[in-house]
Amino acid sequence: MNPVLEFFISVFIVTGAAFILVGSIGLARLSDFYQRLHGPTKATTLGVGGIIVGSLLFFSWRQQTVHLQEILVVVFLFITAPVSAHMLAKAAMHRDTPRRKDTRGEPWEQ
Repeated sequence: MNPVLEFFISVFIVTGAAFILVGSIGLARLSDFYQRLHGPTKATTLGVGGIIVGSLLFFSWRQQTVHLQEILVVVFLFITAPVSAHMLAKAAMHRDTPRRKDTRGEPWEQ
């Protein structure tokens, strides 16, 4: 295998795994629902995207063809994650989910 391609595949996979780790730690450690929402929707989405891009590079080089399924998974992930996070945040706002006292702003009282 080409060493340069191996390097890029490794970078995508390790970077994706690091983002997933940071997102998971954020989900476990942050204090309220609104802060916890950022972990899986931002960092973990980017992490899974990085791992899938690394997988796409590896299998495309190995089989000498582009895998459309993996590209579709990345597109679907990047479209649905922000939409679902927005829907969860709106539902929490409508249910008056408590938040930290030191949170600035009152976006739903405008």
